[in-house]
This record gives sequence, C-alpha cells and structure tokens, in this order.
Amino acid sequence: QVQLVESGGGLVQAGGSLRLSCALSGATIRGYTMAWFRQAPGNEREFVGNIAYDGVNKQYTDSVKGRFTISRDEGKNMMYLQMSSLRPEDTGVYYCAASELWFTRQPHQFNFWGQGTQVTVSS
Repeated sequence: QVQLVESGGGLVQAGGSLRLSCALSGATIRGYTMAWFRQAPGNEREFVGNIAYDGVNKQYTDSVKGRFTISRDEGKNMMYLQMSSLRPEDTGVYYCAASELWFTRQPHQFNFWGQGTQVTVSS
C-alpha cells in the first residue's frame, strides 16, 4: 500500500521560486530511489532529477542543473524539489516516483507514482 502524494504546485512568474513536496506512505523512504518527472501537454514525460537510497547521490537533467535541488527528509518520509530561476519551459505536471533500483532515471523503472501537481510559469 505504497502511496506518493505531491503538493506545492501553482502559478509563479518567470524568475521566481517554488518548492514541491512528495510524501511517501506505506514504506520507508530509505528503501527507494526517489525521482521527479514532469510532463507538458503534448510532450513525453521528462526526467527532472533523482536521489538515491543513500539520500546523498543525486542526478539532474541538464536543463535544471544549478536551478533545482532535490532533498529528502527521512524522519518525515518526504522528498522535496526546490525550484528557483523558473522559466516558462519548466511548466508542466510534476510527478514524484519511487523505484527499488539504485539511481535509476527512466520512467518505466519506477514502480510507484503520485498523481502529479501542476506547475505553471508565466512570462
């Protein structure tokens, strides 16, 4: 009964910041590689970033490096995506996901998904 629930999406102006949260229930976050994906209408689901079992090793897609930061709180069983210097092209539905595989980044490698939260960046 693993569940993931995203929150924190909304409308923000270009250059602004937003913090997304992903709450995991039914399991400990220490047992999973966690990741963020996003999808704009008409586009494929895109990898944004992940954080490995150890809660230290991270990967980001090139377009968000230096702007987005993934973190994890083991005590609260939550993962976060801190987004800054947002651009209109960052607009999309953001999903959190969990995988039992180490340091994965492909959508099909993730077993559990949240319902998504909308992020809209205006010019």
